[in-house]
Amino acid sequence: MARKQNDDLLIEDELAAAFLNDDSMADDNVAAPQQSSASNDDNWGESEDDFPGQLAVDVYETDEQLIVKARTAGVNKEDLDVSISDGILTISGTLSSGDDTEATNWHIQECYWGEFSRTLALPVAVKEDEVGAVLKDGVLSITFNKVKQEQAKKITIQ
Repeated sequence: MARKQNDDLLIEDELAAAFLNDDSMADDNVAAPQQSSASNDDNWGESEDDFPGQLAVDVYETDEQLIVKARTAGVNKEDLDVSISDGILTISGTLSSGDDTEATNWHIQECYWGEFSRTLALPVAVKEDEVGAVLKDGVLSITFNKVKQEQAKKITIQ
């Protein structure tokens, strides 16, 4: 089975995380894997369109509501799609740089431009038909009313 260049980077990250997180396995004689920058530069950017960007979210609740917030600075509300089905929330969209010129020689490219998506299972039951979504100052806020969980009833034993 052929492997992509990015798969090697993922494995290196997994190995590094395993060594950093497991003190019992730490060994001073084990060197971190080295990556060849020449081979990475040759394939740089070839698979960026294969996977949409991951959207970071904050999820928290109050007594009455579940709130999901996501930084979507630079995204127009027309370019956002928010849906919920069976407790699964999906937020997707497109982030455009607004610059249509064809770059011939990048010096630094740190900003993500393109499609992004995030799907998550909501941690509590919500009323899917009672939801509000607001995009303000680059932050998407989605508010759900929670389903009331009935208190356990005391059963008298006779």
